[in-house]
Amino acid sequence: MRARHHPVTGHHRRRGAGLLLTAAVAGAALAAGTVAVTTPVLTAHDGSAAAAGPPAAAPAAPEEPVDTCVPMVAELSVRDRLAQRLMVGVDASDPEGAARSVRESQVGGVFLGGNATELLQQDRMQALQDASRTPLAVAVDEEGGRVQRIDELDGDIPSAREMAASRTPEQVTELARQRAEQLRARGVTWNLAPSVDVSDQPRTDVIGDRSFSDDPDTATRYALAWAQGQQAGGVYGVLKHFPGHGASSGDSHEGSVSVPPLAELERRDLLPYAALVGPGMPLDGRVGVMLGHLDVPGLTEDPASIDPAAYRLLRETYRFDGVVMTDDLGAMKAITDRFGLAEATTRALAAGADIALFSNVTPAGPLLDAAEQALADGRISAEANDAAVARILESKARCTRA
Repeated sequence: MRARHHPVTGHHRRRGAGLLLTAAVAGAALAAGTVAVTTPVLTAHDGSAAAAGPPAAAPAAPEEPVDTCVPMVAELSVRDRLAQRLMVGVDASDPEGAARSVRESQVGGVFLGGNATELLQQDRMQALQDASRTPLAVAVDEEGGRVQRIDELDGDIPSAREMAASRTPEQVTELARQRAEQLRARGVTWNLAPSVDVSDQPRTDVIGDRSFSDDPDTATRYALAWAQGQQAGGVYGVLKHFPGHGASSGDSHEGSVSVPPLAELERRDLLPYAALVGPGMPLDGRVGVMLGHLDVPGLTEDPASIDPAAYRLLRETYRFDGVVMTDDLGAMKAITDRFGLAEATTRALAAGADIALFSNVTPAGPLLDAAEQALADGRISAEANDAAVARILESKARCTRA
């Protein structure tokens, strides 16, 4: 998603991976900053083991982690579980209508696009939270440059490419922290950023200056810097656009988009994901990932956002266990030229998306009706549905998965 007029589209840690301030790519794994505790063995001069006093008591077995998400999911009705998996656009110029939409649908998230700012002022966002029985994810695109949502309220910030050219990663972390605090103060809890696309496209192309760099290492370091600052400011971030939009043939707002074959993506576009997400990586459990509407030779038959092969690549090869969402299903012709909104939703959820995103004002009722039928028919797995809801609730700091 792109540009101010075309939307591009508080969290806690789960499994104890540490933070790193740098990221190495091209096959170098980033390890978590944990310290192993070992028991010393004393040796005599002849090399035999020496007595070291009474044997220490065996360490107590670590407590098994308690999964608090499973019972929380079980408390929700089937329809409310499916509703958690929708993020729909609301009209920021109509706070009452936005609150009514949330109250009637109980969607898990809303997206604020366009230039209207009424909903972002005078604490009006609280009415949306009050309308929801479960804390609501309130999302925007705040990348900087062409893609901003609060620039008219809180000032302009540079594009990703400009940040990387003029600031250190540490300075970008601080900028992201400040911006996240501004977003949070206005009721925004999710930012669908940063872009980790590796691109040398001209500045105004679909990715263009939304990419930090055409060098995978630089793109990774600056995306990590932004993501860590954003998290420090209390906003949940989403990396995009998996598996790589930087060398795309066109704009998915306008129609189908192809990217290089999977083997080529693995050598370039997928390197930031290899360095940032998955067990032991610095953003493991801290961010979501957005899938683009991308045709990938050697991987997909449909756009990646609705193709099970793309989700398997992310889950199995890159071992990502966090929230996965689609790019906008409602205003991008790469999808809407082929599928209606309800069918696109069903295909995305069945393929493996935790969240189906719609940037425009979209009635949730028909989408939920179709998803309920797909669940009853077995197109959407009940087990996978519950797992997706658990991940979403965890991303909102509502529970912890074991």
